[in-house]
Amino acid sequence: MIFSLLLVALLAQAQTAKQFTIDLTDDGEAKLVVFLAQNPSGRAIVGIPGGGYSVLSNTHEGTQWSTWLNNRGISYFVVNYRLPNGDRTRPIGDVEKAFRIVRDSAAVWNINPHDVGIMGFSAGGHLASVISTLSDYEVRPNFTILFYPVISMEERVSHKYSCINFLGEEGQKDPALVKKYSTMNSVRRHLTPPAIILLSSDDRLVPPVTNGVAYYSAMRNAGNECAMYIYPTGDHGWGVGPWFKYHDQMLADLGNWLDNRPSPKPDAIRVACIGNSITDGHGIDMAEQHGYPAILQQMLGQDYWVKNFGVSARTMLNKGDFPYMNEMAWQDAQAFDPDIVIIKLGTNDSKPQNWQHGAEFKQDLKQMITTLCPSLATPAKKKGKKAKQALPTRPKIYLCTPIPAFKSTWDISDDVIVNEIIPIQQEVAKEYGLEIIDLHTLYANDGDKMLHDGIHPDGKGVRRMAEIIAGVLKK
Repeated sequence: MIFSLLLVALLAQAQTAKQFTIDLTDDGEAKLVVFLAQNPSGRAIVGIPGGGYSVLSNTHEGTQWSTWLNNRGISYFVVNYRLPNGDRTRPIGDVEKAFRIVRDSAAVWNINPHDVGIMGFSAGGHLASVISTLSDYEVRPNFTILFYPVISMEERVSHKYSCINFLGEEGQKDPALVKKYSTMNSVRRHLTPPAIILLSSDDRLVPPVTNGVAYYSAMRNAGNECAMYIYPTGDHGWGVGPWFKYHDQMLADLGNWLDNRPSPKPDAIRVACIGNSITDGHGIDMAEQHGYPAILQQMLGQDYWVKNFGVSARTMLNKGDFPYMNEMAWQDAQAFDPDIVIIKLGTNDSKPQNWQHGAEFKQDLKQMITTLCPSLATPAKKKGKKAKQALPTRPKIYLCTPIPAFKSTWDISDDVIVNEIIPIQQEVAKEYGLEIIDLHTLYANDGDKMLHDGIHPDGKGVRRMAEIIAGVLKK
């Protein structure tokens, strides 16, 4: 028996190449405990222990996970964060700093910086969900693992003391703060990372329906990838503890989910798809997996990494009713640091209430282009032939003309698109030496691949769009 335990301990140790601790704060109050895998797959997970924001349960919800994760080639980082005591910026700042350290050190630690997940437990699950939904792109995880998480900050349907400790007594009286940090309200279509949620049905401390299930519902309603496993019993706080009746099944479920998560290649060509509801995938269930950018990813293969930054109803015009450049998606698209950008905006700009500002469409389009690629701020035609040839190719920007508006639903005008918007796009593309993808012409005979509104492509239509765009990119 003793020999067997020693053997298990030695095997576990062999899977961890190096263990050390980094201070996250000058006073050493917050720390990052590092477990680098012996045979790294490139994947990493940042662990966030629970404890009701009053203590840290950092053994079975923290360091004890290192053996199982390192054995799978996953490097593991436990954040011993500062307790909020009513100041939520303390734990949030500690976790965000941990993500910066992991990604900044990726090359040294054999980590793919685009394959770093977060794993949180109970109140740590709430903190993980805050980072997943509200933090900037640079410190947002690529995937999220939530164990019996606190999600709601409404103490009547959640864990009262987690809510009070995180928001403080005064914060609990602020409905806007309670709503914001009840993170099922902060899930964003395409932008919130894929998640897996693991719960016990009989959890008496954190009600599953108003917390973990609520986060799953928000993710599913947004069309984001999300899985949920609810075990019949176990109550709360089991973590990786072997006493949990469904311990082995839980590890198998989590392992299978992780094994089937795609890992973008570190050197993949990054493609940002910017646009309105047609890019977003209006009318396409689970558009994150079945919209045109997802199909484009399938067509281009693993040497590319395609991300959807579409937002429904948005305009190129900054004076339109819903300007794209006011959106979180616009900030994320820039932070994605793309090699290629596909811009498909203009359909909603053709509405009368928007096109009354049409005189500014050109300057707003140019603002988007030069923000994405500042070196284009001096138009190519003014630089001379040699200078034009020397322009950087990153990002390479493609302007897509809108697909035809086969009906005038929502007062969208194909006449405005054809006679006013497309000529401006062509003029700007020529000025900056950009390529136009003429979807309006190439999609003109595909009216049978539209939803009933005549504006949005159906499943066959988004595939047709992806085929057109993929053909241009591959060329």
